[in-house]
Amino acid sequence: MTVSSHRNVFNLLTLGLIFHVVFIASVFDCYFTSPVVHGMLPRRAGSGEAKRVVLIVGDGLRADLLFGVNAFSFIPSSPKIVAPYLRDIIQTRGAFGLSHTRVPTESRPGHVAIIGGMYEDVSAVTKGWKTNPVHFDSIFNQSSHTFSFGSPDILPMFAQGATPGKVDTWSYDEEDEDFTKDATALDTWVLDQLQTLFKNASSNDLLNSELRADKVVFFLHLLGLDTTGHSYRPHSEEYMNNIQVVDRIVQQTEELFSNFYHDEETSFVFTADHGMSKIGNHGDGDPDNTRTPLIAWGRGIRGPLPDIIPSSHDEYSRLWQLDDFLRRDVEQADLAPLMAALLGINYPVNSVGILPDADPTRPGYLLPREGESALAQLALANAESILEHYRVKHESKAVQTILYKAFEPLEEVTRDGKPSRVSWLSKIERLISDGRWFEARRETAELIKVTLQGLRYLETYNRGLIRIIVIIAYLGWSAYASLSIFPPSASLVSDRQRAVVRLATATIPAIFWALFAAERAPWTFYVYVTFPCYFWQQFALHGAPIVVQQFKSNDRRGPFIVRVFLHLVIVVVVLQCMVAAYTHRSLWGIGFVVMGILWPYVSWPGHVRSQHPRLLLSWMSSCLVTGIFPLLSVNKREDLYMIMCGGAMILAVAAGCTRFAPNGAPKAVKLSEITQVLFILLAMTITASSVKSLQAKQGLSIINQTSAWLILAVSSIYPFTSKAQHSTPTSRIISLFLGFGVCFVILSISVEGLFYAAFTCNLLLWIEVEAIVQSNRAGAALHNQGYEFHTDHIRIALFFLFFVQVAFFGTGNVASISSFYLEPVYRLVPIFNPFLMAALLIFKIVAPYVILSAVFATLNARLHLPPFSLFLVALTLTDGMTMTFFLNVTDTGSWLEIGQSISFFCITSLLLVWSAGICTAGEYLMVDTLVFHKSTDSHKLE
Repeated sequence: MTVSSHRNVFNLLTLGLIFHVVFIASVFDCYFTSPVVHGMLPRRAGSGEAKRVVLIVGDGLRADLLFGVNAFSFIPSSPKIVAPYLRDIIQTRGAFGLSHTRVPTESRPGHVAIIGGMYEDVSAVTKGWKTNPVHFDSIFNQSSHTFSFGSPDILPMFAQGATPGKVDTWSYDEEDEDFTKDATALDTWVLDQLQTLFKNASSNDLLNSELRADKVVFFLHLLGLDTTGHSYRPHSEEYMNNIQVVDRIVQQTEELFSNFYHDEETSFVFTADHGMSKIGNHGDGDPDNTRTPLIAWGRGIRGPLPDIIPSSHDEYSRLWQLDDFLRRDVEQADLAPLMAALLGINYPVNSVGILPDADPTRPGYLLPREGESALAQLALANAESILEHYRVKHESKAVQTILYKAFEPLEEVTRDGKPSRVSWLSKIERLISDGRWFEARRETAELIKVTLQGLRYLETYNRGLIRIIVIIAYLGWSAYASLSIFPPSASLVSDRQRAVVRLATATIPAIFWALFAAERAPWTFYVYVTFPCYFWQQFALHGAPIVVQQFKSNDRRGPFIVRVFLHLVIVVVVLQCMVAAYTHRSLWGIGFVVMGILWPYVSWPGHVRSQHPRLLLSWMSSCLVTGIFPLLSVNKREDLYMIMCGGAMILAVAAGCTRFAPNGAPKAVKLSEITQVLFILLAMTITASSVKSLQAKQGLSIINQTSAWLILAVSSIYPFTSKAQHSTPTSRIISLFLGFGVCFVILSISVEGLFYAAFTCNLLLWIEVEAIVQSNRAGAALHNQGYEFHTDHIRIALFFLFFVQVAFFGTGNVASISSFYLEPVYRLVPIFNPFLMAALLIFKIVAPYVILSAVFATLNARLHLPPFSLFLVALTLTDGMTMTFFLNVTDTGSWLEIGQSISFFCITSLLLVWSAGICTAGEYLMVDTLVFHKSTDSHKLE
């Protein structure tokens, strides 16, 4: 490949990288824009029912395990009721239900919904745990004073967003969040600090006056359950014990308030920010993550109510044996207006939560002193607060948007010349003044419903336009990338045609830019429209004329069109099967069956099968074995025996491949391999010791932790330092395989090491199979300085894309980003550090791709093709999956569906970007051995 060709490929890959990274943001601009706006006037939630509210959040608490009867029956001597004090509150003096969260089910967005009454856009989880880059209003900010206790990962973001000096925080050190220790100590620490606070008030007059003021909030963040769930999973004795600790903390907290205040002016709200999946993770839309408990009691709370007909219970809650009591479910953001009404403070101006008592047909949580009239006034203030939110967005959109179309249900002009929303409010006020409170609340509930629809209308106003631009951009990229596989030819476009094309592709973005400037659109909109214009301009100048010429020069146009159409259908079907495999894991296994069984007997020449029976059998067996892993359950438990088997299999594959590698390797290579084998054995020894220690709750020794880090780092770097010692591609690949094999010992929970070995073996056989099948073309292509496209290259590119997906999902759950287990990470990082833990998980994901990159570069060379040529074919196909996932993204339906749709689009987009990196890395990793290998082949031909 010439220097100019290398430059063209580099430019194409760089442009593709920028394009796909930028367009990942399109899913958020299209479906999940930030709801935060400013300029709203606050609305007060009545005069208040209580002097203070105590908000207790059990981080990571599952509703079914708190409310359930015999929820831990599988544990010997477990109690029938795991939280007797909270259950007694439900049955005698409180209200309960489920608080339904939204994705992402993480601590930051969960607490924002509870305390701020708003749902941040889905990307908010990436904005940081402690900082709060987007200032929004909250219950804490509207209170007279807030005293908060708990995790340093949660408290600071609300203190920074509030009026200075209004929110006091007490946090333990980050080092205390140790996953290898008893996490209940984090929760008892919170109770101890609360006790100390009340004790200090006896000698501090200022503190005492602040504590005894009205409209005070106490926030107790109990992180222990989240930490315990991550370490031992929810269905464990440790999680059960932590729930019991939380139950006792709630009891002691109520006693503390009773002894300090000697009144009944305190309201209590107990809930969770998110739940916990069976495997001890959260983040996605799994129902176990989105269903959290809610219990409220104290001043202003309507106590137990009998169940209604039809029952408020379903199959999920009937196991709790609370059927006699009304289950009062809310959305998580509804808790903010509930607490505002209890205190009589302003509703947070960014809140879109609905007061549970706004709808008169649904019994809520409030029992105000002034009865039904107070409920009607509270509901009206809630509606006015949300309507104010709508008004600011509506006026902003009307000023910025050309040919703006208003939301008719709220903006239709009535007979008195006012918008219908104003007339609607006047009608509700008249109903209240006439004492028709039930009707007033019913009208208010309907107004809130329509206002939320109006907010959604404004937030999705530009969705159709963005969708069209994005789809045209992805199609344009595919067309532009296809230019790299077209044969070079003289220009087929006249100067006049070229001028027309350039004028058109310059005019279109100019028009859009002017439109976006007038509407003050985000800068990303300008980028979105620029990319497709450039792509289609280049294709119109260089690609379309070649397609037309090929069509005109073909004498048999009918069969030519049919053949092209058939190939297109096959490509689309295969890509859509990969799309379906994201939710049906068995399709990955079926894919291996197709490659291992169907392909050899349908596509291979008969003499290839007869002349290479051993290779055929090895290929079939390898595909079938590797295809087993996607069929296994993703719910795994730490299994030391399988981890050790994985390490042994890694050594066995390396030994087998080395034994059958071509002779003539220098002696230094054998010494290198012995060194890498020792790394694997040391990793197995240290991992076995760490696993046993952690399972015995003895913690992680500093010797094991340091040794594991050292071996992981050295073994991963070693293959790159010994690169010059390898004279064959196979020996180079085996060196990389052993180097990253340590990662699949230290960071494995079960069968990942076995998958890594099987996957690598399958890739090595793929090289040999393709080399033999394509051997009839390889000799002719060797002397060809350019690249000649063959339809079989489409199949190879599809195989490559298949391996790219399987490398990521071979042992993980395609339907859930929270399927990455944290137990192995504790062998290196026992103290909570989300970014370092994520980095280790990503490193583990990268390892199979290092092998795939080296294999694909070797395959290019074995087929005597220029570097990147096969990947350039794949590049034209990949966005077929991306477009499908983009159109499938949804922000409605169940939280599981919402979370999956976002995950699928982001994963496939990043995998395409990652594919470019794979090929670039592969060419670099194999450059020396491939040069040596090509020169050897040339001497043989001579």
